[in-house]
Amino acid sequence: MRSSLGAHNLAHSLIDELIRTLKDMAKQGWQGLDCSPEALAVIKKWGASKAVPNRPETLSQIQEELGQCRRCALCQSRTHIIFGSGNSKAKLMFIGAEIEAEDDLKAQPFSGEAGQLLTRIIAAMKLTREDVYLTNIVKCRPPNQRHPLKSEIKRCKPFLDRQIDVIAPTVICSLGRLATQTLLKTDQPISKMRGHFHDYHGIKVMPTFHPADLLRHPHKKRDTWGDIQKIMHLLNIPVR
Repeated sequence: MRSSLGAHNLAHSLIDELIRTLKDMAKQGWQGLDCSPEALAVIKKWGASKAVPNRPETLSQIQEELGQCRRCALCQSRTHIIFGSGNSKAKLMFIGAEIEAEDDLKAQPFSGEAGQLLTRIIAAMKLTREDVYLTNIVKCRPPNQRHPLKSEIKRCKPFLDRQIDVIAPTVICSLGRLATQTLLKTDQPISKMRGHFHDYHGIKVMPTFHPADLLRHPHKKRDTWGDIQKIMHLLNIPVR
């Protein structure tokens, strides 16, 4: 009963206020109201509450938007989407391009033999996979062990860019030629890019050889460890 009475009084109050406003407008010489769509759009904004700033995006939101992605032909041959794994606030992010069959089966990046080598490298840094973030420039494994095409990378890279924005790492370690060339927009070979820090929107990038490349060419491990040690110095991790 009180609720109905309150609503009744509020309605009368609004009507009285409207009548007073119209009378005041008539005294000032108003002949009518502009009810064009443009005018109504302006009026609609009057008294509107101030917009609440959008909350920062999360990895879960990005993954939800990615969904069961069918934005390129890789969806036809994949088993699972390989979004990424690790610490969402990691200071160090590893980004690769060579996706193994084991990754596709488990929906986890760096799950196969090359991934096991990367895990050992991370352990040598006195870190774990839970301390860093691991992902690739595309989220689906290309068929026949081929590298992703430029058109496939173009479809997927906006999601990678958003992952980087959310994580905001201190340093990115780009693994291999394709990941490095994609991130840094260059056609320079990995042999010339590695060993030096580069810039990605204010984030330091250290290119080095991909673990799969190290399995094929073990002599490159020494150079890779030198690159990793530079990352450790940047992150203030003691080097033995």
